[in-house]
Amino acid sequence: MGVVNVTPDSFSDGGRFLDPDAAAARALALVAEGAAIVDVGGESTRPGAEAVSVAEELRRVVPVVERIAAAGVGARISVDTSKLEVARAAVDAGASIVNDVTAFRAAPAMAELVAERDLDCALMHMAGTPRTMQEAPRYDDVTDEVRAFLEERLAFAVAHGVPEERVILDPGFGFGKTVAHNLELLRRLSEIVAIGRPVLVGTSRKSFIGSVTGRPAAERVAGTVATCVLAFERGASIFRVHDVAAARDALLIAGATVDQRWSVTTPGASPTNMTS
Repeated sequence: MGVVNVTPDSFSDGGRFLDPDAAAARALALVAEGAAIVDVGGESTRPGAEAVSVAEELRRVVPVVERIAAAGVGARISVDTSKLEVARAAVDAGASIVNDVTAFRAAPAMAELVAERDLDCALMHMAGTPRTMQEAPRYDDVTDEVRAFLEERLAFAVAHGVPEERVILDPGFGFGKTVAHNLELLRRLSEIVAIGRPVLVGTSRKSFIGSVTGRPAAERVAGTVATCVLAFERGASIFRVHDVAAARDALLIAGATVDQRWSVTTPGASPTNMTS
């Protein structure tokens, strides 16, 4: 899953792809690198980020989704939003996945949209809001609490008409978690995978990688790749990254080594068990 941030303030690439044509070109470049999904977001969820209006998010996101869809590149389009109006407009423009960092808590009716339109959805764990989530986050057991939250949100989605096979779960690395929490969650990720739904991992360039390596966001590619490989080994199947080519190559090697379901006969082959 390649990241396309149409925002002025995202922590890593804010402001680079505000122009719809530039954002669409970025998406096509990520697909050329091997992305099976491009995730378009118009509101930053970095720590401390301010919310944007529905109108502004629509203005940022919809033209980009339209351009990607019109290009017919074969990759699926995901919309990264917690706003029902934005999700609906993006789906009308060509998106087929709703990636909601609030797991339908901000807009419970998002579940009905996903069910009615036969979409896939990603439900993420976040403690608090982007504005407050890093204000001394605390857990008795971070993995147990994240797992319980995701199980509850999966049950909510299913109760509101979303088929279970349409749900992807995201433990929310970096969202209301300390460095120690993130590392513990990565270490025990198989416990999240055990819920039985595909697990999406979004560690790309995040600050906990910088805390371990001492590197700024733009220099965290190797650290990101390491987290993806570790997550893959623990059962994750979707990897949301800025640097698609590096992550793809590392995952192909990891897959060929530890998972016999991966094909090594065709260059660039994907695993049969990966959501795409």
